[in-house]
Amino acid sequence: MVSVGYTLMCEQSGPKELVDHAVRAEAAGFDHLVMSDHYYPWLDAQGHSPYAWSVLGAVAHATGRVGLMSFVTCPIRRYHPAVVAQKASTIGVLSDGRFTLGLGAGENLNEHVVGGWPHVEQRHEMFEEALQIIRPLLNGETLTFSGNHYDVPDAYVWDRPERPVRMAVAASGRQSATLAAEYADGMIATEPLPHLIEIYEQAGGAGRPRYGQVAICYGPDEAECRKIVHDQFRWFGLGWKVNANLPDPAAFAGATQFVREEDVAESISCGPDVDRHVEAFQKYVDAGFTHVALVQVGGDGQSIFLDWAQEELLPRLRAR
Repeated sequence: MVSVGYTLMCEQSGPKELVDHAVRAEAAGFDHLVMSDHYYPWLDAQGHSPYAWSVLGAVAHATGRVGLMSFVTCPIRRYHPAVVAQKASTIGVLSDGRFTLGLGAGENLNEHVVGGWPHVEQRHEMFEEALQIIRPLLNGETLTFSGNHYDVPDAYVWDRPERPVRMAVAASGRQSATLAAEYADGMIATEPLPHLIEIYEQAGGAGRPRYGQVAICYGPDEAECRKIVHDQFRWFGLGWKVNANLPDPAAFAGATQFVREEDVAESISCGPDVDRHVEAFQKYVDAGFTHVALVQVGGDGQSIFLDWAQEELLPRLRAR
């Protein structure tokens, strides 16, 4: 059975609210929780962006059953990879082994706060070096590393869970899917693309978890849901090459100024119809994903969504 997840989206809720949502999502019956890791929201309308790792620590303490995951952390600029390994292991201890470290090559939006955003080829080199640093540290090895981008003279992570923290890598094409197979315990993707899973499995990832994420907007009024989605998620269809390079919410606002409400609603299911939301989820199941996390678009709609998910959506998803 596919693991059904809930997204703690830092861009649309404050830290205390995120912890409350996590507790309620666990009580509602979700199997795992994923948390975004941003410095900025995509658009000003979203209105939040607390430090994800502080919130993860609180969530790990406040919950007791659900799996936890960063979705995703970039270990190449804002965070040094050796520090990523340390904090991931700490969350692993706090959660009694429930945490998976999700990693990706990042976006200018979040990483430029510490300096210039590298060219894509350099980012890929940096990301692979970061994986070469993080993996052995999670496994309890003492590491000395010297690369083109990072030097780690001597590092060892003292506090680790009984089993090493699992690691998953975000993939959007052949190169990143191959990296995920080589270094990680799972693959992450935000589109239901079967060919990505095929590449991943052919590169050595067969039998490992595949994590996906699907955005929806549940509410009693479909027209209102469409407005919320347009207001807060119209960046969604820009594509990864654009999303990775725009520097701030103002740039995303400019890039999406001509995106229409109907354009966004075509790719994000809106309203009270449970069948439409189940269909959106099912695309990831059909593509071969083993874990799929739902994003309820709109910070103010989380409570009503969680109640509805417990009563209607989760039973439907598990009855497929």
